Amino acid sequence: MTSDDTQRQDPPSEALVALAESFGIATSYHSFFGDLVTPPAATLRAVLGAMGVATFTPEQVDAALEQARTAPWRELVPASVVTRRSRDTHVHVHVADGHDASVTLHLEDGGTRELELDGSSPESHVVDGVTVWRLRVTVPAELPLGWHELRARQRPRDGSDGAHREATTVLAVTPDRLDVVDLRPGYGDRAWGLMAQLYSVRSRASWGMGDFADLGDLADLAGHRGADFLLINPIHAAEVVGRIEPSPYLPATRRFVSPLYIRPEDVREAAYLPSSQRALVEWSRDSVKDSNDDADHLDRNAAWAAKKAALEVLFQAPRSAGRQRSYEAFVSSEGRSLADFALWCALEEHYEGTVRPDEADDATSDLVARLRGELTERVAFYSWLQWIADEQLAAAQAAGLAAGMKIGIMHDLAVGVHPEGADSWSMRRMFAPGISVGAPPDMYNQQGQDWSQPPWRPDALARSGYAPLRDMIRGLLRHAGALRIDHIIGFFRLWWIPAGHGADAGTYVRYDHEAMIGVLALEAQRAGAVVIGEDLGNVEPWVRDYLSSRGVLGTSVLWFEYEEDRPTPPEHYRRLLLATVNTHDLPPTAGYLAGEHVDLRARLHLLTEPVEQVRAAADREREVVLGVLRERGLIGEHPTEREIVEALHLYLVGTDSVLLGVALVDAVGERRAQNQPGTNTEYPNWQIPLADSAGNAVLVEDLAQVSRFDSLTRAVDAALRRNADERG
Repeated sequence: MTSDDTQRQDPPSEALVALAESFGIATSYHSFFGDLVTPPAATLRAVLGAMGVATFTPEQVDAALEQARTAPWRELVPASVVTRRSRDTHVHVHVADGHDASVTLHLEDGGTRELELDGSSPESHVVDGVTVWRLRVTVPAELPLGWHELRARQRPRDGSDGAHREATTVLAVTPDRLDVVDLRPGYGDRAWGLMAQLYSVRSRASWGMGDFADLGDLADLAGHRGADFLLINPIHAAEVVGRIEPSPYLPATRRFVSPLYIRPEDVREAAYLPSSQRALVEWSRDSVKDSNDDADHLDRNAAWAAKKAALEVLFQAPRSAGRQRSYEAFVSSEGRSLADFALWCALEEHYEGTVRPDEADDATSDLVARLRGELTERVAFYSWLQWIADEQLAAAQAAGLAAGMKIGIMHDLAVGVHPEGADSWSMRRMFAPGISVGAPPDMYNQQGQDWSQPPWRPDALARSGYAPLRDMIRGLLRHAGALRIDHIIGFFRLWWIPAGHGADAGTYVRYDHEAMIGVLALEAQRAGAVVIGEDLGNVEPWVRDYLSSRGVLGTSVLWFEYEEDRPTPPEHYRRLLLATVNTHDLPPTAGYLAGEHVDLRARLHLLTEPVEQVRAAADREREVVLGVLRERGLIGEHPTEREIVEALHLYLVGTDSVLLGVALVDAVGERRAQNQPGTNTEYPNWQIPLADSAGNAVLVEDLAQVSRFDSLTRAVDAALRRNADERG
């Protein structure tokens, strides 16, 4: 039975539609292809069930709908309030009949203000037999940016022992608009940078995969060539035992970083090891160092096994009093989040190879509380790893800035986390059970995508005062000048797929984008960082306008930008934008020009149309693009592959977009895709080392001598300077 058949046979009732809409669940939407789609009742019931709403019978639906309507009236104040600095904000206060209320504003800096309740036009509603009045308090504009609190009190008017209530809600005051960082003189107000999959970029001193030392060296090289940023893949932490998930977009946590990227020799204590312990570190590296020249495959598991053995030795090494204080201060500042993540790591290690009791999967269980004490030393080890990673990330960012970069490291934030990872374990109530996130069918993924990630519940985020989002953004920007948000539409809506359903049988769930973008803007403003939203695919035009109005840059990939049947002219690109020729979900430009994206999907049986038809369309696309390049004088009649790649980047220099990204794979002639969406084991996603067009491994030390790298980076840098001069 097809999805269309299911929809016709299982239409939702009016009450179910109303209930779903009250929870932000889309009961109709337009597909990528323009069709109006109505999700079946089974999808709506499954999504509501993941939000804790029972809908097995019509009576349950009616009861849940009534509960949803009265829920705001049961709260003294809302769970959280996120506002903009320039706006007066009206907050509803719900007071029982016969009671008075007061609201005090507690500022982040310790100041307080009493706010006046407005009861001039009250509304009322009867809740559980009690009349509740809706009053209003105005939070004034121009408050300091930051995280404040509203504290409300309800007390009986006659002084009796009536319903005394108190409630505290988060008040986040956010900037109206982010300012773009001042960029390097000589380029106008524009900048270019490199884009790299860090794990794939190795040096002779690496441990089989790229690390934070390689990041610093690459940032230094790019900065001295005129780049202002270095965009890397998500470096979120993955598994610490067993098979490590290759995809950086399916991490165990988005709050902490992967110790896989630590360079053991750069840990300060390594310099003072006795010869016997230094030998242990060297022997560990010896087991993986030869793999740096392997151009075919990366082995994260081997790299981690070697590094972990070395890091165990370094963890036991004595630290100076100052170093110990620094470590303890880091642990204290990261608080319960770090303690929980480190405990998850210790538990994974503790139960490796054994049957794990169900109680261990509950972070609040008595068993977990007991193990928190018993595994203190292992918790300390994994906390220490985060401190070391933080230090090495800081050094990499400093290297980029010292080389002249104005932005430096640009991190990438994944859409979600692994369903069995640390975040899912420690923040279980924040996630919707039995749901995974993905994308509906589109031109490139005609069967839809299931990313196997549980989504945050919008209502849980609001109840938490958006603390998980705040802490995640704050941690990522501590040692970075920019943040790319993968699939930023997830701040507006996400495609929820109930367990057991196909990727094409989900529906969208809406999030409070004003609150979530506000939190993002507040933390970025405090960090002095640029924010880029990956807004590709099925995105409503108003979303892009909204992001621009908040100072969040969008994303454009040349191959996806079309006006009717021709590539979008450079003059028509948006200004607040990171413009690139390609993306990590396509082959590098050389491979794309050769039609590798078609051949690969055909080999993996991912096409829903005849391969000849898809290949012919790709050939037409390529010829149209080459024709446009010729019209603009960027290539001749018989260009080489290298000339075409450079011309495509120079085409983007002609835009007015603030940022221009140059993929490192394009700069060395690589053809292989890092990732093929819609696959898991069928293709070695995220496991391909950086190599040149001849299939030879390219190491960081070699880049300056790679002619294609030299030519492309010089061409882009010089063209941006000329462009700035021509525009005055």
